[in-house]
Amino acid sequence: MFFKLTRTGLSHTSTLKFVAAERKTPGVQRKEEMVDRVYKAGLPKLKHSFEKLREEFSKLDPETDWTNLRIEPLLKHIDTLEQLLYSPEFSQEFSRLRKGVRMFHSDLSYFRENVKELQKLLRSEKRR
Repeated sequence: MFFKLTRTGLSHTSTLKFVAAERKTPGVQRKEEMVDRVYKAGLPKLKHSFEKLREEFSKLDPETDWTNLRIEPLLKHIDTLEQLLYSPEFSQEFSRLRKGVRMFHSDLSYFRENVKELQKLLRSEKRR
C-alpha cells in the first residue's frame, strides 16, 4: 500500500487512486492497440475473401444471385466500416474500444460466418 504524507497527516486514498489510474491506462492502451490491430487486419482479409467469392460465383450460373443478394451488401458494409475506422474523428475517440469491443468482435464474427456459409453455397453450386 502506498502512503502520501500531507500537511494534515497520512493520506493513502488519493495516492492509491493515482497509482490505480496509472496502472489502468497502459492496459487500456495495449487493449486499444490489440483491438485496432486485429480489426484493421481482419477487415481487409475478409474483404479479399468476399471479392474472391464474388469472382467464383460470377463463373457459375446459380439459381440464386448470391453476389447481389449477399456479397455486394457485405462488401459495402466493410467499405463503410473501413472509412469510419480510418477517419480522423474515429481514430481519436478513446471510448470506442472500452465500450465497443463486443461490437468489433461481433462485426468480425458476422463477416467470418458469412464467408463460411457462402463458401458452402459455392461448393454446392459447383457440384451441380
